[in-house]
Amino acid sequence: MRDMVDSQLVSRGIKNPQVLQAMRDINRSLFVPEPEKAFSFDDTPLSIGWGQTISQPYIVAYMTEKLQLKSTHRVLEIGTGSGYQAAVLSELVSQVFSIEKIPELASKARINLNANNFENITIKEDDGYSGWEKHAPFDAIIVTAAAPFVPEPLMNQLNEGGRMIIPLGPERGTQYLVQICRNNKTYIRQRLIPVRFVPFLSRNF
Repeated sequence: MRDMVDSQLVSRGIKNPQVLQAMRDINRSLFVPEPEKAFSFDDTPLSIGWGQTISQPYIVAYMTEKLQLKSTHRVLEIGTGSGYQAAVLSELVSQVFSIEKIPELASKARINLNANNFENITIKEDDGYSGWEKHAPFDAIIVTAAAPFVPEPLMNQLNEGGRMIIPLGPERGTQYLVQICRNNKTYIRQRLIPVRFVPFLSRNF
């Protein structure tokens, strides 16, 4: 994992020491299905079934770094997948709330995380479009699937001073990561890097 961090993350500009340490500490292979385990430390997305993927390590680190997380933060993740991104976040913040629409993936993520003693992560099986009002507001929100626009409930559940990172764009076409900062009840958007994510599964799109 150290080689993965040095060759794929540090060399490409990831600088935050806490993020780098979390990427060293969390064994990606624990969240990769058996047929893909040989590729666990490659800098590439991998299939986790049901048409979904585990993001490449660089993108996980990049999105995490852009959130500028603190140990006291509470984070909402939309798209639990196999649980890898949630595990990385859990090393950096107080609480992680994660929503997964696909029941089989939500179940597998719980198994993965419970087996490895991640105790500050709560998973809900639901449509992530509406966020998780019960636990809002959140200091950071991370969306791991591409949406055509930013869901308004997620904007409303972002704490003052909080940050959201979300891939925006069509399933087949140009997508970009977008960072949204809430400041004095206004939202400041910044387009970041081009990406390729699976689509945000929601009845609202």
